[in-house]
Amino acid sequence: AAGAGTRYRFRVRDDLLVPDPASRFQPDGVHAASEVVDPRAFAWPDGDWRGRPWHETVLYELHVGTFGDGGDFAGVEARLDHLAALGVTAIELMPLSAFPGARGWGYDGVAPFAPFAGYGRPEALKRLVAAAHARGLMVFLDVVYNHFGPEGCYLHAFAPEFFTERHHTPWGAALDFDGPASAEVRAFFVHNALYWIEEYRLDGLRLDAVHAIRDDSPVHLLTELAQAVAAGPGRERHVHLVVENDDNRCWLLEGARADADGVADDARGRDRDRAGAAAATPGAGIGGRYRAQWNDDLHHCLHVLLTGEDDGYYEDYADDPLARLGRCLAEGFAYQGEPSRHRGGEPRGDPSADLPSTAFVGFVQNHDQVGNRAFGERITALAPPDAVRAAAAVLLLNPQVPMLFMGEEFGASTPFPFFCDFGPDLARAVTEGRRREFARFARFADEAARERIPDPNAAQTFASARLDWSCLDGGPGDAHRRWLEHYRALIAARRRWLAPRLAAGPARGEGFEVNEAGVLEVRWRLGDGARLVLAANLAPAPAPGAQPPPGEVLFTTPPDAALRCAAGAMPAWSVVVALRDVADAR
Repeated sequence: AAGAGTRYRFRVRDDLLVPDPASRFQPDGVHAASEVVDPRAFAWPDGDWRGRPWHETVLYELHVGTFGDGGDFAGVEARLDHLAALGVTAIELMPLSAFPGARGWGYDGVAPFAPFAGYGRPEALKRLVAAAHARGLMVFLDVVYNHFGPEGCYLHAFAPEFFTERHHTPWGAALDFDGPASAEVRAFFVHNALYWIEEYRLDGLRLDAVHAIRDDSPVHLLTELAQAVAAGPGRERHVHLVVENDDNRCWLLEGARADADGVADDARGRDRDRAGAAAATPGAGIGGRYRAQWNDDLHHCLHVLLTGEDDGYYEDYADDPLARLGRCLAEGFAYQGEPSRHRGGEPRGDPSADLPSTAFVGFVQNHDQVGNRAFGERITALAPPDAVRAAAAVLLLNPQVPMLFMGEEFGASTPFPFFCDFGPDLARAVTEGRRREFARFARFADEAARERIPDPNAAQTFASARLDWSCLDGGPGDAHRRWLEHYRALIAARRRWLAPRLAAGPARGEGFEVNEAGVLEVRWRLGDGARLVLAANLAPAPAPGAQPPPGEVLFTTPPDAALRCAAGAMPAWSVVVALRDVADAR
C-alpha cells in the first residue's frame, strides 16, 4: 500500500524513528521521513545515448546551488546551451547526496541515494541528465565513499557495523570495508555507484579522496566497485570512473594502460564484443576500471608560477615550479616517490611516466583549490590576466584531460568560499575550527585577520558564491566576453587538432626541458605518430633568445607570440603550441 509519494520511517526503538539510509528522496531534509519514489515513472527520451569515449572529455565542474538561476537542477538545465557552445563535453556535478541544512558543498552527505531536495526532485535531475545528453554532454557526479557527514547520520544508532576503530580518517572512525560484517557495507556503496549510473543514466563518477578509504581486504572495495560497473552498465555504454587520490598512487590507473590500447579500435568503428570482454576480464568493458586521476601537482605548479605563493602544500613546488610543471605535463605527477617537505620528508607518489596522458585530469581551478582558500578567491583575483590566459592554454592544449571550474570561462569575479548550514553547536565548531586552521599562515597569524574570514554558516557567504551571469551582458569588447572568447578558441583548437589524434591511440610524453632563457618546452607523441610541442614563458618578463617550437603553429597566446619569438624574444606570459605531422615527426 506504500505507493509513490508515501512518507515513511523506520522505528529502531520506541524513542527513535529514523529515515531510510537508502532513501531515494528526503523532501523535508535528512532528519525527516523518507519518500517512496517510483524509479520507473520517468520517461527517458534519450534511449540511444551511449556516452562519449574518454579521450573526448573536457570537464566542467559545477555546484548546482550556485551555478544557475534558482540554485537548482532547472537552473543548470537552463545554462546547458552556454556550456555546449563553450565546447566542453561533460559537466561534473559536485555531490548531490542529501546533507543537513539548506546549503552546502555536498561532501557532508548522509543519505547517499537521495538527491538534495533543495536542488529539486529526482525527476528534475533526470530531466537535467536527459537535456545534457540531447546536447552531446556527458554528466558526471562527485561521490563520497570515505565518510558520512557529522550531522544527520543515524547509522551509528542501528548499524554500528558500518564503522570501525581499526582505521581512522580525517573525519574520525573509518567506514568498515574489511571487517567481519563488511560485506553489507561494501554492497551498500557498490550499489550506490550502480544506482547513480543506472537509475540516473550518468556517464561517470568522480570518487572523492580515495586515499581515505581504508580497506585491507584481498579485493579492495574500489576494485570491486569498478568490476561491478564494468559487468553492469559498462557493458552497453561508455561509463567513466575517475578518482581523487592525494597520495599520487597509481594502482587504480593500471586499467588506463589497457583502456588506451582500445581507443583506436573504437575510433575506427570496430566495436568490440562488450559483454564478452567484460565477462572474460573483469573491468575490461566500456565502463571498466578507472580512467584517470585528478592531478593536483599540475595545479600546484601553475599556481606557484602565477601567484608566487609558497605556503602550505605549495612549499613542495616553490623550489623549481617550472621544471616540476614540465614533469607533470610529460609524465603525470611531479612527485613520483620523492620526499615531500610538506609531509615531513615522507616519500609521495608512484612512477607515472608510462601511463597515457589521458590518465590524468588537469585544472587551473576547482572547488577545492578555490574554496579552501580563506576568502575563496579565484585565480583571476590573484594573478595578472595574461598569466591566467597562458595557464589556460597550457591546460587545454596538452593531451591530459582538462577540467574547468564554473565561471572560469568568463573570468567570473564572484568568489567560491566554503559554506555550510549545520546546527548551532556544530556550526560554531566549524567556524572556529576553520579560522584556527588558517592561523598557521603568516597573513592570518593575527586574530583580527582571522575574524575577517567569512563565516561558513552565514547565508551571505553562500550568496556570495552565486555566479553573476549578468556580467556577460556587455558587448564584444567587454572583459568577460574576451575571457569567454579565449576559452572557446582554446577548446575549439583542442577539438580540431588533439581529439582526432587522441582517438587514434594514447598520447605519451617524450620529455621536457627548461632552456637557458627560462622557457619550458614539453613534447608528446600522439596516437597517430605526430609530435605535439608546447613552449611556454610563464614569467613576467620576455625570454630573449627563445625560438618557436618546430612544426605547424596551432595556437599562441598572446596572438603574436610566435612572431615575436622568431624575432628573438618570447613574450612574457606566452604559450606557443605546434604540431609536427607524422611524416615530419619521423
